[in-house]
Amino acid sequence: MTNQTATTTYRSYVALGDSFTEGMCDDLLPDGHYRGWADRVAEALAAEVAAAGPGPAFRYANLAVRGKLIGQIRDEQVDAGAAMAAELVTLAGGLNDVLRPGCDIELVERLLGESAEKLLAGGSTVVMFTSTDPTRRLGGSARLLPAILRMKAYVEGLTRRHPNLRVVDLFSAPCFDDRRLWDEDRLHLSPEGHRRVAVAVLEALGRPAPFDWRAPLPPAAPRSRTAEAGADLRWLRAHLGPWIGRRLTGRSSGDGRPPKRAELLPYGD
Repeated sequence: MTNQTATTTYRSYVALGDSFTEGMCDDLLPDGHYRGWADRVAEALAAEVAAAGPGPAFRYANLAVRGKLIGQIRDEQVDAGAAMAAELVTLAGGLNDVLRPGCDIELVERLLGESAEKLLAGGSTVVMFTSTDPTRRLGGSARLLPAILRMKAYVEGLTRRHPNLRVVDLFSAPCFDDRRLWDEDRLHLSPEGHRRVAVAVLEALGRPAPFDWRAPLPPAAPRSRTAEAGADLRWLRAHLGPWIGRRLTGRSSGDGRPPKRAELLPYGD
């Protein structure tokens, strides 16, 4: 497989990761899966291939499963994704590790780097991500920032060694401070958040952005303290409590769940 350029028409794409890449909390598709930014990227690239005229159909696989740690992504997805020999791969992971107390950030970096190196060795263009900054929208998240900043520096460092690696910098985009880009669980992107990440990925691949994905949303109508308190209470009951319960019992939201799109098949199949 030859190296790709910024204007390459990609004919195959594999998405690897956790709930971020699975597409959690985007619009639901007819088959019951969430759409997600990766599907939106696949749709745009498939349209490019169709417009290019006769040739192989655009193929897409999404092996992401919610709740996965970076070691699970490395063990369960990376080998399978590398074997598909896709021209484009997106790799996101590690934040579920960082959310857990006692995270071994050096191990997270090593596993993330090993995964990227394996995918790059096959000649794929690989797109990775920096995390958004949770401290600007989530109270009590300051403890996460040192690990998030370390991961950001590590991923950005990989780009200096690998010309086929692109990084989408979500950390530096203040639009993600806006809760409207997040689902009510405050952990997963809303449909507007997924739309913006898709545009960011395509921009990293050299495509012109149809709008400034970093731009802030129009000002939101102010909410009363009572409404804010009610929203916080609903979040505690519906989302934070169950999340803590799974951590205490060693369970994951992705246990037993198959990949969203396990085979590299023509988009639309």
